[in-house]
Amino acid sequence: MTRAAHRALKGHKPCVVWFTGIPAAGKSTIASLLQTELHSFGVHTCLLEGDNVRQGLNRDLGFDDSDRVENVRRVAEVASLMAQAGLVALVALISPFKEQRALARGLVGEDEFIEVFVDTPLAVAERRDPNGLYRKARRGEVREFTGFDSAYEPPENPELRIDTTRSDPQEAAGSIIAELGRRGVLTLPQLEPVVARLS
Repeated sequence: MTRAAHRALKGHKPCVVWFTGIPAAGKSTIASLLQTELHSFGVHTCLLEGDNVRQGLNRDLGFDDSDRVENVRRVAEVASLMAQAGLVALVALISPFKEQRALARGLVGEDEFIEVFVDTPLAVAERRDPNGLYRKARRGEVREFTGFDSAYEPPENPELRIDTTRSDPQEAAGSIIAELGRRGVLTLPQLEPVVARLS
């Protein structure tokens, strides 16, 4: 089966939208909202999110640097296979290292890879802290936590940068949908109702 055959069946181009950012930046929230909007008018999607892949595919991995690298590599391989099958794969991972995000881009291909940097100040992410991990990290109960004793390398040239101090999740999803339109993943008839709902 060719990519063209998959595209003809699904009615849209495949791609990988790769969300990166520190813990509690809002990656999964934006990705989930985007998935719902895309699904509403027939785009075939799959969401690979940090928590769900760690419960299954990557449950054997820890959180030291080598395991973080392997976590990203495995998810990138799966996302690439999904794109080959014609899906829009949404990946929401901290993916802290530039080298591993570049590896993911290389596996998927430049034309089908959209890096979205969910740019949230540490203080804002720490206030959100839905799982209490920042509090545990400050008490020394969680080791190798990104932003404390494990590095996060922000993207230098992402396709999109979402400043969550200025954009809410709906606005963020709208900007990604607009980018999908510019890239021809979505057609104009698909694009118009979603942008209208999110604007």
